[in-house]
Amino acid sequence: MSSSSQSHSHVPETAFGKWFLQTQTWTSHVLEPAFKDLERLIPHRRSSYPVVADVGCGWGRSLKKLHDRFAPERLIGMDIDPVMLQASAREVRTEDINAQFVQCSSAHIALEDNSVDLLFCHQTFHHLIEQEQAIAEFFRVLKPGGVLLFAESTKRYIHSWIIRLLFRHPMEVQKTAGQYLELVRNTGFYVASESISYPYLWWSREDLGLLERVLKIPPKAQREETLINLVAVKPAV
Repeated sequence: MSSSSQSHSHVPETAFGKWFLQTQTWTSHVLEPAFKDLERLIPHRRSSYPVVADVGCGWGRSLKKLHDRFAPERLIGMDIDPVMLQASAREVRTEDINAQFVQCSSAHIALEDNSVDLLFCHQTFHHLIEQEQAIAEFFRVLKPGGVLLFAESTKRYIHSWIIRLLFRHPMEVQKTAGQYLELVRNTGFYVASESISYPYLWWSREDLGLLERVLKIPPKAQREETLINLVAVKPAV
């Protein structure tokens, strides 16, 4: 894929964002809670998924977690950024994990049709400009009966002042939780009501949870969701 076509697929992260994705805060407070939440949402959870792919693997922090939880025979890390793929390769080597790495955009995934059992997309989708093409690609590469683990920040969060200050995203394509759910379902995925979660974690709030943690003021019951986690299944033919 040419660099010009890649540049139109996503918005590159800021230097702060790239640094933050390598911190223990990211791993412990963003990535790990997403895994725990998504795992409980998986219908008919299997002990092993033969082919597991991470779309937007970044610095590789998710790969060992995918390896340990889903016992894949083939583990694939995908990202548009070659520097991040190199870092991911170093990450798995230190854990003695065998993984394959593919440089591609999420809108043009370099994998065969019906070739993946479990696809992991964590905090990647809001960087993508071609979101409809990307979700169609997720559907294409998953096997019938394959599952998509989708964890995403919503428009409410991405448009907040603190995220605008520190990170960079394509603002015109951001979606609400309901719009993300609709997008996934309209692509052809089945999403059961019990496979959807709306966590309201401290880091997803404009005050970073200080009102609740320090002043003991609980969040409003009626609010616009800042996060959506869901597990979608490609229907079996």
